[in-house]
Amino acid sequence: MTTISKRMNDQIKYSNRKKTNKDFKSKDLRRSNCFNCDFTQSDFDETSFRGAQFKACNFTECTFNGAEIVAANLKNSRFKNVHFENTLFDTVNLENVDFEGATFKNVIFVGTDTSKALHLELVGESVQVFEEMPLLAMSHELEKAYDSAMKNEFIKYARVLDTKEGKVSAISMMRLLQNFEEEDVIKGLKMSKNRVNNNFATLSTLITIIEAAKAE
Repeated sequence: MTTISKRMNDQIKYSNRKKTNKDFKSKDLRRSNCFNCDFTQSDFDETSFRGAQFKACNFTECTFNGAEIVAANLKNSRFKNVHFENTLFDTVNLENVDFEGATFKNVIFVGTDTSKALHLELVGESVQVFEEMPLLAMSHELEKAYDSAMKNEFIKYARVLDTKEGKVSAISMMRLLQNFEEEDVIKGLKMSKNRVNNNFATLSTLITIIEAAKAE
């Protein structure tokens, strides 16, 4: 049986490359390293940038619906005319990152210094900004459902429900509880223990399972 330590992701390493109009949807780009690359009009929906370095890259008119950018370095990159929806920025380096013309819907920034970014306008109820990981009180039943889901090796490897310290990700739970009733989250997480049998990159996969559980 393949162990988690040997599981491959979709890591890329490009320098001074043109990769426009490419499909990176649902890719696990953790620890990827790209410099001065042009990704204009590419699809990054439901893509993970966990621990990735994308410096001085051009993401003009790309899509990032459901993307998770965690512990990443985006220094000097450009996100002009990008619509971010259901996107997470967690502990991201945004120094000199240009967001000219970008729009945001249901986007969360946590532990990220947004003051160093350019043309970044975070206004309205569709954007939440946290200086650090918020505290979240969980019911006993929700904790049990979380523990059950984390026994699945694919969920454990994806790192979408826990922090690097191995604790519950309050942000992920908050995102789930904003979209579903707690009983549906509990049911879906318990179901995910047996239903997730492939690699996945973002919380979107578990959201799909919770939606299915709700419908049953």
